[in-house]
Amino acid sequence: MYTIQTKNKISASGLAALTADKYTVTDTHDDPDAIIVRSASLHDDTFGASLAAIARAGAGTNNIPIDRASEAGIAVFNTPGANANAVKELVIAALFLSARKVFAGAQWALELKGEGANVGKLVEKGKGAFGGGEILGKTLGVVGLGAIGALTANAAAALGMRVTGYDPFLSVQGALGLDPSITVVDNINELFATSDYLSLHLPLTDATRGLIGVDSIATLKEGVRILNFARGELVDSSALLDALESGKVTAYVTDFPTDAQLGAPGVTALPHLGASTAESEENCALMASDELKWYLEEGTVIHSVNLPEAKLPPKTGTRITVVHEDLDGLAAQITTAIGVPVTRLFSAAKKGVGYTVLDIAADADISAVKGLPGVRKVRIL
Repeated sequence: MYTIQTKNKISASGLAALTADKYTVTDTHDDPDAIIVRSASLHDDTFGASLAAIARAGAGTNNIPIDRASEAGIAVFNTPGANANAVKELVIAALFLSARKVFAGAQWALELKGEGANVGKLVEKGKGAFGGGEILGKTLGVVGLGAIGALTANAAAALGMRVTGYDPFLSVQGALGLDPSITVVDNINELFATSDYLSLHLPLTDATRGLIGVDSIATLKEGVRILNFARGELVDSSALLDALESGKVTAYVTDFPTDAQLGAPGVTALPHLGASTAESEENCALMASDELKWYLEEGTVIHSVNLPEAKLPPKTGTRITVVHEDLDGLAAQITTAIGVPVTRLFSAAKKGVGYTVLDIAADADISAVKGLPGVRKVRIL
């Protein structure tokens, strides 16, 4: 039996793959075999000796201490694309919210409550304060053409927008999935200078933190509307607020507001609703459950952020998996230390972390493997 600890409320239907004959799913356990988490932070958690894997039911993994997990030999998974449609739909909603003063108008209309028969006249008199524009024929710049960015770009093109994309890591397969009308540029400043609307869809790294700041804002088209449904820290809040005040930026819609942004003119703040749909939560939970099941039962690694991909055939005998440092010759030392014939061997590495899988036809003592320098976690399946 495997024990899976949930760190947030996880879709029950999405957990269906973790059947009761092999898995106990609980939100309280001192030393589970695996963890499924959505937004809860694990940075202050202590990981037990039994913990083999963590699956993030979502794409971002900022709430997981990946370096510490790797040091302990713990595989970390995410679920890329599982929530992409949900986020895309909210971004399209934000596109309209930024073009038309829908949110402000709705708030103002509530203030007319109690005016009785005068409501109609007051609405007609006051609606001029909430005018806006149309997105048809305008240019949307999409920074990052991964799962969500590509869906957003295609949806905007279908709505009649001119779409420009930028992604230095765009794959051939990703490019083929874009609407033919979409222009992909190599220079982000070209996108900044021509976009009426700007949508951010890239991870938060040291290189992308503050991407929208004083210098980049200076290159933006006058009156641009910015949508941020990726990570709040991609935008320098102080620089953004100055740009809103000066009129350089007309509107900012974000799923990650700061205290300073709340209530600021031109800011529409949403409470991280991107993946908050029943469908998305189920999709993410189902993908995370499958990833953990494949890893715990077979040693297969798919969508791990710290271990190399390992699409293994079903095991027929005993399978030993070893997470270790990426050291020259260590896979050979592991094979020797097993001390019995190996019928199948897999070994690969990613970002300094090695993963070796050995199929054997006889029982083996793994204590010698555990004692090898650089070995972090050994499991017998």
